[in-house]
Parts: sequence; structure tokens; C-alpha cells
Amino acid sequence: MASFKGNDLDPTLKAKLQQELKSPWRGLRRALWFTLWASAALGLLVMASRLASGGTVALNDAFVQIGALVLCSYLLWKDRSAKSPQDPPQTTSRDSATRPLN
Repeated sequence: MASFKGNDLDPTLKAKLQQELKSPWRGLRRALWFTLWASAALGLLVMASRLASGGTVALNDAFVQIGALVLCSYLLWKDRSAKSPQDPPQTTSRDSATRPLN
């Protein structure tokens, strides 16, 4: 069985794995939030078109759709990838090879 040292790992793969450790299942969560947001937006659009055509819409149903849209928008916004200022930029091995040594 081969043993891997920390330096044997590709820097981009290492950075991706470290990001996954910081926020596990992020991609799946964002897909879920977006799907729920789209569902709420579509439901609100259907209600608005029904109201525009002269139909009736229950006020409670409209509040539920608006609440779902606001909640899913907040979850999408909260789960965004924001770069923190204390994280130094990642350098690749190619960058370090072209820099002069002091």
C-alpha cells in the first residue's frame, strides 16, 4: 500500500479538499436552495397571473409563497462563497518556480 505525503498531492486538489472540509455538501445544499427558490418563484408567478386574469387567490397562500421566496433567497445569500480577508491567496507550484529566490 502506498503512503502519500502532504507534498505529493496536487495543489488544486488539496485546495478543493480543504474547501470541502470547511463547508461539506455545499454544492448539494446550493442546488437544493436554488430549486426551492425557483419553485417558490414559479408558484408566486402562477398566483400573480391568476390574480391578473381576474381569478381569486387566497391571501394565506400568497403569504406562504412570499415567505418561501424570501427564506430561500436568504439561504442562497447566506450560503454564498465569500472570500475571507484573513485567508492568504493560494500559490501554485508554477508560481513558485518562476519567482526569484532571495
